Amino acid sequence: MLRQREAAASGHTKEKYVSTSSASVAWLTQESYDRLKAELDYLSGPGRTEIVARIEQARSEGDLKENGGYHAAKEEQGKAEARIRQLTELLRNAHVGAAPADDGVVEPGMVVEAKIAGDTETFLLGSREVAGDATIDVYSEKSPLGAAINGKKAGETVAYTAPNGKEIKVEIISAKPYAG
Repeated sequence: MLRQREAAASGHTKEKYVSTSSASVAWLTQESYDRLKAELDYLSGPGRTEIVARIEQARSEGDLKENGGYHAAKEEQGKAEARIRQLTELLRNAHVGAAPADDGVVEPGMVVEAKIAGDTETFLLGSREVAGDATIDVYSEKSPLGAAINGKKAGETVAYTAPNGKEIKVEIISAKPYAG
């Protein structure tokens, strides 16, 4: 939260809080949304119950300081709770829709082939969650590369500044909807 001071007509100041969190909106296909929703439902229901049962089982074995099963179950519980929070936030802010049009314009949900600093690369622009278990590289549209190429068409060349300060040239070769 960012605190701002606002001058009132009476000459007094009052504080107001302005949210500075900009929850990122992820583009998801309906299939991706349904898959992630099913994962969330499992983790927050039966998955949670299973972990709690494992913790209770390990707890009943005695001394918790040297109980490897207990510590492993607690670690698993922490990871599951983190994933539940991540999925909840992602699904709350997701834009669900059909794959983008096959018009050659780079946008979230497109598989882009580009020549980056002389090397040809193929990657998905968007969220890692859209790709699921696929092995394709994924770049966020908010990354320096993603922001530079978003909205560009095949044949266009752009440049962006990498985090290390170097300027990198990118030539868009093609952009096609992801068919994961």
